[in-house]
Amino acid sequence: MNSPDTASQISLKKAGSFASDYLGLLGVLLIEVLIFGLWETTFFSSGTFYAIAADIPDTAIVAVGMTFMLIIAGIDLSVGSVLALSQAVLGYCMIEMNWPLTLAIPACLGIGVLCGVLSGVVSVRWALPSFIVTLGMLEIARGATYFVTQSRTIYIGESIGRISNTIPHMGEFTWPVLICIIMVVAGQLILTRTVFGRYMVAIGTNEEAVRLSGINPAPVKFAVFVICGFSSALAGMIQASKMSSASPNAGIGFELTVIAAVVIGGTSLMGGRGSVVKSFLGVVIVSILNAGLAQIGAPEYAKRPIIGIVIVLAVILDSFRNKKQAS
Repeated sequence: MNSPDTASQISLKKAGSFASDYLGLLGVLLIEVLIFGLWETTFFSSGTFYAIAADIPDTAIVAVGMTFMLIIAGIDLSVGSVLALSQAVLGYCMIEMNWPLTLAIPACLGIGVLCGVLSGVVSVRWALPSFIVTLGMLEIARGATYFVTQSRTIYIGESIGRISNTIPHMGEFTWPVLICIIMVVAGQLILTRTVFGRYMVAIGTNEEAVRLSGINPAPVKFAVFVICGFSSALAGMIQASKMSSASPNAGIGFELTVIAAVVIGGTSLMGGRGSVVKSFLGVVIVSILNAGLAQIGAPEYAKRPIIGIVIVLAVILDSFRNKKQAS
């Protein structure tokens, strides 16, 4: 049994680590804003704020599922393609089959869940690395997207655009922002306040120890794949509503953006550690970076390497955190 002094020291250490993590992320946000604000004065305009706010929800929603996936020491490379396939099905149902929005949305979300189920069954049932399985799903879902859309953008129109409308009597507060907040809060509560969340952390820390303790990790891992598929489909629906269309090329490279944001937020690529709220802050950091680069007129050939450097730095930081914890 720990003495009161020892327990107090542990609590103080945890509180210090908690504060340093959040202060570090908020510090990065502040530095980003100051750099881009001093570089380009229009960065502080309402237009930039709305652009950043519009860019965050779909990425943050997928980041919830990706955080869970990384915590169990897995990875999902198919989120971008599943996002594209889901919105392609949404557009096809509404335009080609004349389905109302109330029927097309379940079809859209159902496709995402189905992709998660297939990846989960293959990976969990045959104990295959999630990296390989989701890489295969990435290609399958992208091919299915091209088939459904016939490699053409499906223009849906205003009927889907209302999903991105502002909420009545709430000013500029939109439905995607509300959905994003609900997903982030629910994800954090699941991770920190439920048995399911504790199992995820335990599996990512030492899956064999979980098995030896009499707990079957398979249902938890399977559920995480399903959550990832669902979150990708939900983000696809929101993207389609913003563009009033479904593009066969939607979500290309999206998985790298999400992984970068989640790792920047402190979720370990090695598993066993992560926070949905900090992943959300990572999404905000990446969104501000994208908006700032656009504001200063950075060409596309410069944007991609910068994002790549951020990903590498995030992985190096994650490695440093792991070594520090081990020492």
